[in-house]
Amino acid sequence: MNGRLQRIWMLLRLAVAAFVGWRFGWAWGVATLALHAVVLAGGFVQLRWVNRPAPSWGQLWRAWRREVVASELAFSWRQPWREWAEADHLPPGAQVGVLLVHGFACNRGRWNGWMKRLRAQGVAFVAPSLEPVFGSIDDYAEEIEVGVRRLEAATGRMPVLCAHSMGGLALRAWWRRFGAGHAVPPRVITLGSPHGGTRMARLGQGINARQMRLRSPWVMELSLLTDVDCFWTPCDQVVNPAETAILACSRAHRVDGVGHMGLVHSDEAWDCLQEALRASGFQTALAGSSLSTPRRI
Repeated sequence: MNGRLQRIWMLLRLAVAAFVGWRFGWAWGVATLALHAVVLAGGFVQLRWVNRPAPSWGQLWRAWRREVVASELAFSWRQPWREWAEADHLPPGAQVGVLLVHGFACNRGRWNGWMKRLRAQGVAFVAPSLEPVFGSIDDYAEEIEVGVRRLEAATGRMPVLCAHSMGGLALRAWWRRFGAGHAVPPRVITLGSPHGGTRMARLGQGINARQMRLRSPWVMELSLLTDVDCFWTPCDQVVNPAETAILACSRAHRVDGVGHMGLVHSDEAWDCLQEALRASGFQTALAGSSLSTPRRI
């Protein structure tokens, strides 16, 4: 469903740009396609007054440039057209597994770069597309549980859980509902997840957007996870104030010069996942693969 909506949106963008180009000149048509970059710029500029300490103009400039590319890659290519380009990977004899959970208004195509690299390493993974797109985050718990159980069946143990944005809240909602059924708590990595809610959720549509509002009752009542790495950036134009991306008692990792979508492309986040897999005792499974895997997604 989400992929279909994004395909429709992309085709509408192209149709409007083509009409503007035909009516007023093709330079204006190209400029129409670039309007999203202008909107993004406004989101970054306001962070100078929202976050304390404020990110520098240089950091915001680097983050904006990278975010234009990252958002176009996600919303114009991978999510609308390549959602199933990388199938779930459950190879026989897999020793380690990763569950990848996307964020608001996204789908599993968000993780295509990571899935390709994990497949090359021989690591099992499952990446669900959470539906309904604008439904309650609580409703995603069952699909996450199915993914966790599939990976447990394939590897014999709890997978490492990685989540971007809203996905981190979906994991906490899952643990609140299904945690009692698991003997071992998971190792969790969240990338720009609004653990304390976010100001920007007031601009979103749907039940899940309302749940993510800054310090909403729903957010404040979520279960805590005990073994968590939280990646955050002072240049996050979606999750702000910036400290809302840090869960209490977690290991916080600051990444400068990247925006919200760009966190998934950061070497720091990928390296943390590799460390989590090594900590699970699977050096043999990863030997010879992580060094040869390209650094960029």
